[in-house]
Amino acid sequence: MSDSVIGRRQLLAGAGSLATLFLAGCATSGRSRVVADATLRVPPDVLAMYAELPYERFPIPRARIELVEPLYWRQVVSDPTGERPGTVVVDTANRFLYLVQENGQALRYGVGIGRDGFTWSGRGTIQYKREWPTWTPPSEMIDRQPELEPYRNGMEPGLENPLGARALYIFKDGRDTIYRVHGATDERTIGKAISSGCVRLLNQDVIDLHARVPSGSPILVM
Repeated sequence: MSDSVIGRRQLLAGAGSLATLFLAGCATSGRSRVVADATLRVPPDVLAMYAELPYERFPIPRARIELVEPLYWRQVVSDPTGERPGTVVVDTANRFLYLVQENGQALRYGVGIGRDGFTWSGRGTIQYKREWPTWTPPSEMIDRQPELEPYRNGMEPGLENPLGARALYIFKDGRDTIYRVHGATDERTIGKAISSGCVRLLNQDVIDLHARVPSGSPILVM
């Protein structure tokens, strides 16, 4: 499969990126300089994709994209799914979300997914979407995490809300699966399996996806 970062193709040397991440994680002094050096290694067009969004209802800071492995940056790839254009496909094993496009291509986003025991798979529909959604934890989650009791009737939108800037609601056979595709603020969770089942994208990515995917679109979670 031939990958290409939007606006620039085959830009990245994986070893250099890994070295940058290692330095950023282990430095005990001069951290600002190390992070700045890491940012300089990210191509300008990628930095632009993940820039701050000051005009959102709740202004979104730039994503620390240097903390995310380059293969999880938003990019156009050859479609590996075989699904029809307009379908959203979540590849949980590889931590990718694809939006299938015309001409054998797909727009690929890096995602974080649910840890073992808190996953859902199958075909469904993106029944509706929300900007700056309210988050209401399921009763089962509150039973596991009693500290969430104050949010039983919903948590107001905002940067601290677990659903982030946008949410796409997954239904199957007309019924809510309780699983969502939604935003995230912690770059270190992208490419990981640590949530309670939902599919997480960086806020910049979920805003982009939300704008491209109409309600009623098919979704396949593998």
